[in-house]
Amino acid sequence: MKKIVIAVSLLALMSMSTKADVVGVYIGGQVWDNEAQGVFGEKNNYQQNFNFSDQQQGSAFIAVEHPLPLIPNIKISKTKLDTDGTTTLNSDYIFGETSFADGIDVNTVFNVSYVDYTLYYELFDNDLLTFDFGITARDIKADINVKAAEGSLAGNLKSSAIIPLLYVSTVVGLPFTGFNVFVHGNLLTIDDNTLYDYQAGISYELLDNIAVDLNLTLGYRSVKLELEDLDNLYADLDFKGVFVGAVLHF
Repeated sequence: MKKIVIAVSLLALMSMSTKADVVGVYIGGQVWDNEAQGVFGEKNNYQQNFNFSDQQQGSAFIAVEHPLPLIPNIKISKTKLDTDGTTTLNSDYIFGETSFADGIDVNTVFNVSYVDYTLYYELFDNDLLTFDFGITARDIKADINVKAAEGSLAGNLKSSAIIPLLYVSTVVGLPFTGFNVFVHGNLLTIDDNTLYDYQAGISYELLDNIAVDLNLTLGYRSVKLELEDLDNLYADLDFKGVFVGAVLHF
């Protein structure tokens, strides 16, 4: 009887250990050196190009993966798209219910950030190929200020929305090298709105043990915001450039 109890106890401990091993937590971040270009305004016929400056942006994420087959994994990430720009207006411009006359110099501070809440399933998961598919709810917020270079004339517009996107991620391992090739992306095209956010690159496994894995990443990221009336914001903007980052796996 004692042997049976001991055996059952050992099996229970092994089962708990196995479950712990297959539940993974990923924490990562990146510094993204990007350039921005495009136009925005309150209406389609009032969009302006503000000659945006290049910026370094930051992003971070946390993901939890588990072995339960019917319950999706979850990933939460945050990205900032902050920039500023200047232009000389080539037509009358209305922004934030403020009218700016043709020919004047104006400055803008463009602050956009979004939090992605992603539910996804792993269709493949091994050392050679990982493929994930799911859906993202993107909680996007914009705070944009336009001000005349001289004088006090200024307009402000704040917008927010939650937008659904498709989520796809794939990682291809390069055997015996410690390197992986990856592509991650979100996409939506509906009516006159087009949003995508993808990144492609390579990662190197710097640390691999039973406690924690550490991967360094290098790649290229591109974000497009083609928005038709997001709380009265119309925009066609692109952010793209290289990034470096790191991912911890517990």
